[in-house]
Amino acid sequence: KKKHTRPTFTGHQIFALEKTFEQTKYLAGPERARLAYSLGMTESQVKVWFQNRRTKWRKKSALEPSSSSQRAGGSGGERAASETEDDEYNKPLDPDSDDEKIRLLLRKHR
Repeated sequence: KKKHTRPTFTGHQIFALEKTFEQTKYLAGPERARLAYSLGMTESQVKVWFQNRRTKWRKKSALEPSSSSQRAGGSGGERAASETEDDEYNKPLDPDSDDEKIRLLLRKHR
């Protein structure tokens, strides 16, 4: 049985994928097909690359302190309640310890 090998992308492919990701975080089917064709990749490779890149982007965003309120002249401690809630919503949840938080989020978004 042949072991699945991980594809390696060229610098040109990665550059094009990153540039596209800067413009849009999600690709619709036709856009994905066009990009895959132009880069000589399969649609599945483009889809998985975007999924992985969004995960990396979210993790990076969660680690960075929000500098938008500091740039606007605030001290950082003057964040709106909705901003704090958004941060909480975007944080990864631990299914073993965040049961109550998960229930609240589900109730809020029904």
